[in-house]
Amino acid sequence: MESTELRPGSLALVGSGEYTAAMVSTDRHLLATWAEPAAPAQVVLVPTASGLEPGMPERWNAQGSAHFSALGAHVTALPLITRADAHDPAITAALASADYIYFSGGNPEYLIDTLRDTPSWEMIHARHRQGAVLAGCSAGAMMLGTATVRIRTILESQTPTWVPALGLVAGIVVIPHFDRIASSFGLERFQQLLGLVPPDLTLLGIDEDTALIGEIQPDYSRRWQVMGRQTVVLAHAGQLSSFVAGETVPLPVAASS
Repeated sequence: MESTELRPGSLALVGSGEYTAAMVSTDRHLLATWAEPAAPAQVVLVPTASGLEPGMPERWNAQGSAHFSALGAHVTALPLITRADAHDPAITAALASADYIYFSGGNPEYLIDTLRDTPSWEMIHARHRQGAVLAGCSAGAMMLGTATVRIRTILESQTPTWVPALGLVAGIVVIPHFDRIASSFGLERFQQLLGLVPPDLTLLGIDEDTALIGEIQPDYSRRWQVMGRQTVVLAHAGQLSSFVAGETVPLPVAASS
């Protein structure tokens, strides 16, 4: 007998490139995973991370609308900028109909603070449990882990500050734009950074124009696979591994639930 248990949707952690040609194949793949392929997917854009930058939420929403419309989806671009917006019943209602929810880039701490413990985040979480795809690019990916890190402290050679995130993907901390950020460290500084990752966290370095896709399997485990033109780096328990498109990334069990 087929299980009636809810099957969560796919997850996409994207290093950069939201709404660009580099992500067309990835987004087309994710659109094909939603539960009712006979009708256009309902894509909802969430530009909250750029809410501190005047004009940027509107810019991201315009780009995202053009991108997903060209892929055949029906697009709703939300004006979800502040915590007040995250409590707006109209915004919550729009999220309730989403098949694919996309968080674009900006400031991860602002995104976390705006969504935490709000009706909008509760609805996003509920829709994902019911099968909706969730994708986060750059700051949008950073907020989905157990913690995030202040990139500026790393670039300024300070001790990293680990900030609690929303924890949808447990046990990880995402560093997007990883190829560009790591190249600015130098080998010694990079090795120091790896030594400062808390022992209960796995660092995921996701290169630009690259995504790590987590899809639920028949046994309800989540399989994580790289898509895009570059690599994903995994640092866990002192071990550093690199994975390219098509390869499966063995995240710890906590991150695969």
